[in-house]
Amino acid sequence: MYLGVDYYPEHWPKEMLEQDLNGIKDLGANIIRIGEFAWHLMESEEGEYDFTFFDEVIAKAKERGLSVMFGTPTATFPAWLAKKHPSILSEDENGQKRVFGGRRQYCFNSKIYREYSAKITRKLVEHYQNEEAIVAWQIDNEFGHEGSDMCYCNQCHQGFQEFLARKYDGSIAKLNETYGTIFWGQTYNDFSEIPMPTKTITTHNPSLELDWARFRSFSVNSYAHEQTEIVKELKGAHQQVTTNVSGGFFDKWFDHEENVKPMDFVSYDNYPVWGGLAEPITPAAIALNHDFNRGLLDKNFWIVEELMGAQGHNVIGYLPRPNQAAMWSYQAFAHGCTDLLYFRWRGMTKGAEQFCYGVVDHDNHYGRKYKEVQSVFETIRPYEEVLQSPIESDVALLYDYDNIWSWRFQTQTESYDFMNEALRLYTPFYNLNVNIDVVPTTRDFSKYKVLLVPTLQIIDEELGERLKEFVSSGGTVYFSYRTGIKDKNNNIHFQKTLPGFAAEISGITIHEIESLSSGESVRIKGEGKYEGRTGECTTWRDIITPQAAKTLYRYDDPFYPEAAVTKNVYGKGSVYYLGAGIGEEIIQDFAEETVEDHVIPYQVSEKGVEVYSRKLNGANYHFLMNHTETVKAFKDITLQPYESKIVKAED
Repeated sequence: MYLGVDYYPEHWPKEMLEQDLNGIKDLGANIIRIGEFAWHLMESEEGEYDFTFFDEVIAKAKERGLSVMFGTPTATFPAWLAKKHPSILSEDENGQKRVFGGRRQYCFNSKIYREYSAKITRKLVEHYQNEEAIVAWQIDNEFGHEGSDMCYCNQCHQGFQEFLARKYDGSIAKLNETYGTIFWGQTYNDFSEIPMPTKTITTHNPSLELDWARFRSFSVNSYAHEQTEIVKELKGAHQQVTTNVSGGFFDKWFDHEENVKPMDFVSYDNYPVWGGLAEPITPAAIALNHDFNRGLLDKNFWIVEELMGAQGHNVIGYLPRPNQAAMWSYQAFAHGCTDLLYFRWRGMTKGAEQFCYGVVDHDNHYGRKYKEVQSVFETIRPYEEVLQSPIESDVALLYDYDNIWSWRFQTQTESYDFMNEALRLYTPFYNLNVNIDVVPTTRDFSKYKVLLVPTLQIIDEELGERLKEFVSSGGTVYFSYRTGIKDKNNNIHFQKTLPGFAAEISGITIHEIESLSSGESVRIKGEGKYEGRTGECTTWRDIITPQAAKTLYRYDDPFYPEAAVTKNVYGKGSVYYLGAGIGEEIIQDFAEETVEDHVIPYQVSEKGVEVYSRKLNGANYHFLMNHTETVKAFKDITLQPYESKIVKAED
């Protein structure tokens, strides 16, 4: 089990190295993460490679029993490279080059950059392939973060046209037919005529935009795979390969499952709060982030950047309260994190991250945060076997990057956000302390009992059949609005009543819809067992006509009094269709009924208390996290503000 910190010894006077390593060792750490931003230190002039600085760092780390995760340094290239080859710099939508000075300014489609990246990576890994202290290589750093996955340079334009030529078998007629370019006279005679979707009057063709997103994903992932292949070819047999996934993954322009597929394990950078936020994101949102990363390779994962202090580049964020950051660490361990490193050892006094506070701050005082990390390392280590145990879930939330990108190009309503819609379905089950997987629609989901399917507007016939088989065999599906309206080309299904390939199992038809603006809501009222219950819906509403389905809620509207929420029994299973942005309290009722019907284990807890269950050798362990600033209790166990505990369950 590896517990440690992110340490950048090149940022500090050399004479502090031993003092720092001693302080890190006294934390109870056994690993440091280094190197990912140090290309110039390794190659200050082209072809002149020098690893002596890190040789010394690693030697002294070994003396203290510290292992090393080493990052390949391609996220921050040296100034001499940008000066010699300005074509490596990416460009924004307005054709403005992203000048040297930040990070990740490179274009993924620059052949020159790929050549230089390959050289430094080869030299670095060859140098350390037999180094026993290095247990893992991190590829690059936070792929696609901060908009670095998008570039509109000429290299990307040519690459996009070549990508399309391959996809459409060299047939421009096939592309024209697929896109429907007859509309607005956009028909192409040759692939060289196809533009990138930069700013134009009105908007671009939705099929072209989705193909552009797929090309961006191809660009990022082909580079990542190229780098991964180099490391795997040269690394020592005892060394593993990973990359660190950043937050906001649903807002990125690349498929994360494809990105990490050739790697040994997933690593995640966990920041429940960041600069400018007045308070952390919700506990459910933090949990979903962990479940997403666990789902990428369908196994437990590392966290290589865990927030401890206040963070921010320009605007500083919320300061975690005493024990709150420790509690977030325990939440991560509960959801499948096996190894954890805090960001960062010490706050930096120079450069862009001066306000990213660490375990130790700029005054070098080993204070409250140092002791908090020390406590986490001491108390979690006895549970190593529990953390290594696999997590079994009966509930899964499904997502599809094509679908997310489709929504980003045509939001249809100004208040739409995919993460919000995912949380709308996820949170009620999270509130019941149910284990949930977050996986792509391409994954085999037959092992689950319940599927949560937020705003999946792209459903083709093959996926429709898989969902039908799932429900017929006894599963329960939750659909939300705009389900099944489009095909994989981002075109609306012709002559197919909504919700398309999900209509039969949903037992409904939809002929009219309405987008709700920000701040706009519509009242809904319950029927049958829910009579007397009322609520509000936001964002969107499908005007539902039940066929076989039963109406649970309808719109309290004199013009459109149709169904808002329905439930349909199909085969041995059932389908809930939430035709609008339904409030959490209403969905909570459905979630409770569903877990009872499927005999899914769950725990009742006070609001703000998370209970996550793990199994090892026939025994049950409860991870208890108090996400609030007040004293709470779970059964007969008292939890102080932001306190975390692991208890062996008696039940």
